[in-house]
Amino acid sequence: MELGAFPIRRLTSDDVPALEALSTLFGEAFEDQETYTGRRPSADYLRALLASDIFIAIVATESDDDAVVGGVVAYELKKFEQERSEVYLYDIAVADAYRRRGIAERLIRTLETVAAALGAYVVFVQADHGDEPAIALYSKLGTREDVLHFDIEVRGEDAEA
Repeated sequence: MELGAFPIRRLTSDDVPALEALSTLFGEAFEDQETYTGRRPSADYLRALLASDIFIAIVATESDDDAVVGGVVAYELKKFEQERSEVYLYDIAVADAYRRRGIAERLIRTLETVAAALGAYVVFVQADHGDEPAIALYSKLGTREDVLHFDIEVRGEDAEA
């Protein structure tokens, strides 16, 4: 199938089933079904997320049946030091059978267009060491920065400081 045969669109609050399908695709692609499908949020939660100003979900679909074959989710982060924002590309995946057809790059280019419309000056993304396909894609599209990433556990009020 040709590259242009996969329509790409930003999801709206009416697209809860497409967001659920994207979550399933992420679970399969990342081999982490528990995280992505184990405790699905309610339709109301997803509808509100899709309607929010900070959440961006973009999907590529199979043209003949609207099945989700790829997608990206991102968050707009408004900056305090200047009137601008950054967009954090949180997850991106393309189903195995549809890889190597330019879909991931088209998803990111669409995200860039959305980011520009939001007034963002950059889209940033993380890649895991050893994830060579992701590193190659992001290197082709942007400037690499070697940084450290830390997860700080959120503890309740009763935790000792």
